[in-house]
Amino acid sequence: MIILLCGLSGSGKTTLAQNVKMRLSDTDIPVEIIDADVYRQKLFPNLGYTKEDRFENIRRLGFIASKLSGHGVVTIISAINPYDVIRRELIATYPDVKLIHIDCPVKTLMQRDTKGLYQRALLQEGHPDKVTNLSGVNDPFQIPSSPDLYINTHVTRLTEATEMLTGFILDSYQQVQIRPLQATGRY
Repeated sequence: MIILLCGLSGSGKTTLAQNVKMRLSDTDIPVEIIDADVYRQKLFPNLGYTKEDRFENIRRLGFIASKLSGHGVVTIISAINPYDVIRRELIATYPDVKLIHIDCPVKTLMQRDTKGLYQRALLQEGHPDKVTNLSGVNDPFQIPSSPDLYINTHVTRLTEATEMLTGFILDSYQQVQIRPLQATGRY
């Protein structure tokens, strides 16, 4: 199963993913997190933030997630993933992809600004430190129309959000029939 977290920068995707992984460590369910920021830095440093590069980044993350998921690992992709078309592509390409929208108002994110990105996005044009492609500010973020789960981190405490997503994964995991490799004839 692939859990596709999407939401604006600073909305809590990675923190939530880490908490859910820790919470699920008490079960027999293997979990791996694919953090888009880390993978972009370590594996895909050639990709920028154009629409095409964002699509390619998500395709690569989806492919990696599918390999882990194929071995029974619940894989949580934590990525802004601002475009509906690429989210739908992943859902259509791989089995058992669940879209989770992690929402938070931009005003709150500007106050949090954990990475300083919102401040940099609001700098005057021509400033050398200006971020010109921050999703939700000066680059689009298409709100998912029908996510499998919606969590608003502005009104939902982290412990509650963790329980919501953990419960969702546990329920979904039970519904997914994971066949042993021997039964499929693959080794």
